[in-house]
Amino acid sequence: MLKTMTFAVLHFTVAFSVAYLLTGDLLVGGLVATIEPAINTVAYFFHEKAWNRIALRQKLQHQLQA
Repeated sequence: MLKTMTFAVLHFTVAFSVAYLLTGDLLVGGLVATIEPAINTVAYFFHEKAWNRIALRQKLQHQLQA
């Protein structure tokens, strides 16, 4: 979960910077930086879980075939 949290901080910084540079508005930058990375962080967590399950399934299939 630490990896996910550090990714969230990095993503927040990037999202705020891009939104602020595009709009010049601190409020819009803050809203985009809060909402988008929060959703993306949750998606990333489940994406990692799915790929870990796929890797485990492939490993088990390989062991059964050996």
